Amino acid sequence: MNELLILLPILLVSGIVAGLLAGLLGVGGGIVIVPMLYHIFLYLKIDVAIAMPLAIGTSLSTIVVTSIMSAKAHHKKGGIDWRLAKRWLPFVLFGVLIGAVSTNFMHGLTLKVMFGVLLVLVSVHMLASSYREISLAESLPGKKVQSLFATMLGAFSSMLGIGGGTLMVPLLTLFSYPIHQAVATASLFGLIISVPATIGYIVSGWGVGALPIGSTGYVNWLGFIALVPMTMIFAPIGAKLAYRLNVKQLKTAFAIFLALVGLKMLLI
Repeated sequence: MNELLILLPILLVSGIVAGLLAGLLGVGGGIVIVPMLYHIFLYLKIDVAIAMPLAIGTSLSTIVVTSIMSAKAHHKKGGIDWRLAKRWLPFVLFGVLIGAVSTNFMHGLTLKVMFGVLLVLVSVHMLASSYREISLAESLPGKKVQSLFATMLGAFSSMLGIGGGTLMVPLLTLFSYPIHQAVATASLFGLIISVPATIGYIVSGWGVGALPIGSTGYVNWLGFIALVPMTMIFAPIGAKLAYRLNVKQLKTAFAIFLALVGLKMLLI
């Protein structure tokens, strides 16, 4: 009961912060939720070997719901590139399978380091793209390279609990792909990735001891119940604030914050 009384309010506040930042800066929920959950679980004296996969699995479970809502909204507006989605689908699913199997052989510390590297890379891209448009080519590469991209997207997204947007949107825009269509299509892949990946984390954590109250495998349902409503309520509020605040300065500040969190996860 004491654990519950401590955990629930912290999770509610985390959901509010994640929702506001997602709406305000357009960042995927997982990039915010995973480090928040990780530090909450450490605060509750959960071993790092369990805290990291538990944070990732719980993050993926929240992405299932939020990506359904997001994908439906984008589909109504005609934003999803269904040709790209159909072309990438089998390779993304293959990547998710690779990621799900790989996590069974990875220690929580390895996942922590990988996520730290991801945060640093995302922060560097966010800083750079805030001040100038970054483009490698005028169009997407050939089908073989795209299939490699899709496989890597599925593998790393499922392993690190970030859905699809965190990696897919920057990747597509590097090849001059329209940003709004990239965001819309990534919302669909968030669902495609998160459902099997969540199941994978439940299975891989089945029977693990020392899990906090309300956990099934590496998914904590208290976290799910607290985070999903808060992110859904506060993401639209964040989107409205984006039109009133200086988003470039906020992105810079958030990118620096992500880099510091990433370095902390790498070094400590």
